[in-house]
Amino acid sequence: MSETPVKQQNTAAFYGQAVASFSVAMAATAIGIYQLQADAWVRAFLAIAVLYLVTSAFTLAKIIRDRQEVGQIVSRVDQARLDKILVEHDPFQKPGGAPAGQRP
Repeated sequence: MSETPVKQQNTAAFYGQAVASFSVAMAATAIGIYQLQADAWVRAFLAIAVLYLVTSAFTLAKIIRDRQEVGQIVSRVDQARLDKILVEHDPFQKPGGAPAGQRP
């Protein structure tokens, strides 16, 4: 009666592309900060700011994913309750009487 949600899994190519993209972006940023013609404290500040930005982005992505998973779990529980009610419902039962097919 209910449809089981299909687990979506990323392919190895997608995973590899994401890791490579992240690595290239971090390396390019690190090289750019290192090559910057500025005092050491300015470069250190920029490096810490980049690390803070990256950790904040990971945290935000995790929170969004967790909220989505909770929504899917609640949806599945609600669907299971509805399925149980529909299975137990007998449209031919008289109000206040015994279920159809059973005699008191």
